[in-house]
Amino acid sequence: MAAPTEHMTAVCAELESWVTEDWRVEELRGADGVRRITELFRQPEYREAADEKIFTLILRILSKALQEIQTQIVPSVEHWFDLTAECFRCLRNACVQCPPNQNTIRNIGLIEKATSLITFFSTSDYSQESCLVAFRCGLQFLGNVAGGNKNSQNSIWKHAFPHLFLNCLTHEDDKVSAYASMVLYTCMDEDKMADLLEPANLNISLGIITAYSRRSDAEWLYVLQAVVPLCSLFYVVLLLTTYVLVDRLTLLELILSKIIEKSSLTKTEMTSLQQIAEFLSDCFQKQSKAVLILVSPGEGEEEEALVVIRLLDLLCEMTSDADHLTCLQSCPGLLETVVDTLRLTHLAGKQSKNVFTSTHSASLGSDLTHAAVGFKAHLIRLIANLCYRNRENQDKICQIDGIPLILDNCSIDDNNPFLNQWAVYAIRNLTEHNEKNQELIASMERQGLADTTMLESMGLHVQERDGKLVLKSVKKK
Repeated sequence: MAAPTEHMTAVCAELESWVTEDWRVEELRGADGVRRITELFRQPEYREAADEKIFTLILRILSKALQEIQTQIVPSVEHWFDLTAECFRCLRNACVQCPPNQNTIRNIGLIEKATSLITFFSTSDYSQESCLVAFRCGLQFLGNVAGGNKNSQNSIWKHAFPHLFLNCLTHEDDKVSAYASMVLYTCMDEDKMADLLEPANLNISLGIITAYSRRSDAEWLYVLQAVVPLCSLFYVVLLLTTYVLVDRLTLLELILSKIIEKSSLTKTEMTSLQQIAEFLSDCFQKQSKAVLILVSPGEGEEEEALVVIRLLDLLCEMTSDADHLTCLQSCPGLLETVVDTLRLTHLAGKQSKNVFTSTHSASLGSDLTHAAVGFKAHLIRLIANLCYRNRENQDKICQIDGIPLILDNCSIDDNNPFLNQWAVYAIRNLTEHNEKNQELIASMERQGLADTTMLESMGLHVQERDGKLVLKSVKKK
């Protein structure tokens, strides 16, 4: 260890001699000195040999850089950007698997100085690449100094939350938003999650969603969006009613992913999801007719329809879970709206050739990314779920003539994968322990309104017993 210590002492002495001289003399010498330390810190033995004096010198350089950058004009600040970037690289390397350096850096005030510089970069009008590089390196340093170090995480949170994170998450540079996500995620714990739930800090979560919607392939953004708190009804209502459309879609997708991956939900989220489910039901009822825009969409008019489609996906998933099924089965007006939407889209598909028209060709069905693919199938799936072992909803479907509508959709449709299977499931749920619905379907078969082959494909056939028509299951051979 003696050799690394002696080497570090010599390099530090050279850097100190430059710092104590006129800052404008031999500027390259200063940058070279920091660069040499940066390279040495790539090796663990040199990181372990570092002492407080080195970091004190770096602090003096960064303090001077901030002062010069704030008071000078382009191009005279160019070298200060370069020097700042090198200082951040040096600190970034010093923190790798080295808690003593993390602690020293924090204790002498380098985290506070770094956040001041990064905040300035995030709000400045400087457009040169050297400024952006320093900006990115500063965020990387914060991520490294926070890694595995609770006290450093708390210090960053104190000096950077919420303003710095918000500025960085919404920054136009993808690397800046990704690195900021890494820092935010690294600092996150239960107490800080509570800070995110404060109404005043709503924009932080919105910033996460905005960044994720723009770069969903970015690793840290993907990880960070998974911890966006969705456990407050108030929170979700604000997010859905106050934000731009593309980010509303991203939010709905995040909720959907949390519901599908049920194990990722916290107990608090599980408890409040019933309230959220009722709110989403209300949103669907109010906006469902917007999906008809897809019959003849104009330029840029499909977004509202996409929200309706995503709401339907959410309701389907929620009603597939016993924890949320009961509350949605009793939501006033939901079942009627779903049947009405099915009727409108089914009629629209018959009146003209459009995205709701049943097809057996590959023209639209092969485009599985089209917004309307599966929409009618999901409507019938939701009807089936809402009627599962619920006599009131079974009878309601009968009263609003929903059964003939479902039977009319028992066909192969390339635009609606598994449509026939969901229709079979819906009829099964509608007729379970419900003689009235069984008799209705049987009488429709007698009158020729229900195709016998269709019923047989559903595993059903009609029998006459004691003068009454009875719908029975076909026994498998």
